[in-house]
Amino acid sequence: MSTTISSITRQGAFEPFELQVARGQIQGHRSVTVFGFNPDVDSAQVSVWPLPSLITFPAAALQMTVSSTSANDTSAGTGARTIVVQGLDANYNEVSETVTLNGQTAVTMTASLLRVNYAYVLTAGSSNSAEGDIYIGTGTVTTGVPATAYDIIKYDYNTTITGSFTVPAGYSAYVSQGRFSAGQTGGSNQVQGRLLTRGTDNIRRTAAVTSINNGVADYVFEYPLAVQEKTTIEATAIGSSNNNACSSMFILVLIKEGP
Repeated sequence: MSTTISSITRQGAFEPFELQVARGQIQGHRSVTVFGFNPDVDSAQVSVWPLPSLITFPAAALQMTVSSTSANDTSAGTGARTIVVQGLDANYNEVSETVTLNGQTAVTMTASLLRVNYAYVLTAGSSNSAEGDIYIGTGTVTTGVPATAYDIIKYDYNTTITGSFTVPAGYSAYVSQGRFSAGQTGGSNQVQGRLLTRGTDNIRRTAAVTSINNGVADYVFEYPLAVQEKTTIEATAIGSSNNNACSSMFILVLIKEGP
């Protein structure tokens, strides 16, 4: 008699549709959850990511470099050894590449990327973590920091925490819900959070907006927000004064269009 333990509904026949999507049982559908965090939002609009600026998007696909602020993030080091970068090429098709780190020295990627959607530490040495900030960017690299950063794996997170995602070619995205939170010492600052869409015309359009003061705002689209291919969904924040920590999250399902 078999002793294998498995879900009684392993074929997905009686499970909620969302769980079937998450389990890969619905052809042409997959779920994506995008998290972002910015530890220091001041009175100028910035993206919800670890850097004090709006995300820069290349005008054309580029061969980006990968570098760390720590010399220990290298092929035989105690820190991160390899990372995976997932993005889109010049035609907005999905690309994934594994990069072997060389500490503060830039390593040029093989693929040319138009967008970076996600990156994470794949292997590491004895610390089981990156030991520096790992940048994906272009231009002159100084102690591991490139002149232009397109994304960053912030120290101790081991994944990107960037509130941005670009819909690949051939897909439509449907945003079902999201969350924005902000806090600061004393709780006297108001912070405005925005969910923006940016198409190939590079115009940032507001899809949702909220203002909070040391709290959390959830938004649910009863009819999911439809976002077409090649469009970027991005979370931004701006404070009424300085020194706010902000986070964002949004959930979407990607649906393959056509055959």
